[in-house]
Amino acid sequence: MKTFSAKPHEVQHDWYLVDAADKILGRLASQIAARLRGKHKAIYTPHVDTGDFIVVVNAEKLRVTGNKAQDKVYHRHTGYPGGIYTTNFMKLQERHPDRVLQKAVKGMLPKGPLGYAMLRKLKIYGGAEHPHSAQQPKPIDLLKA
Repeated sequence: MKTFSAKPHEVQHDWYLVDAADKILGRLASQIAARLRGKHKAIYTPHVDTGDFIVVVNAEKLRVTGNKAQDKVYHRHTGYPGGIYTTNFMKLQERHPDRVLQKAVKGMLPKGPLGYAMLRKLKIYGGAEHPHSAQQPKPIDLLKA
């Protein structure tokens, strides 16, 4: 029997809705990254985008364990000399609630064009509202606790 390899035009990308309220950042990010890659499907092929679209709501209610709210540090650079900016989890969560989860998931995806295409299928919103109701995303609980 030959090894199955999915073709890009044969893959069906479903839409899922994830509520991030009171979920732990890293655990949720790893489950989202696996869904974006398509590793939960039987047709998973590493070099083909077999993943699904993920809509995350309530990203402002994400939490971290321990002292990471104050101690976890995020860096960014403007590209100019001396242009490095550092902020912690709490401040970034207040200002841009979507960026915390997006940075965590981005680090768990492949680097390169395929990984960037997978990241584009992730839609993150701070509140409970999202503009993707026309796609009828199915609610899913990634962390069954």
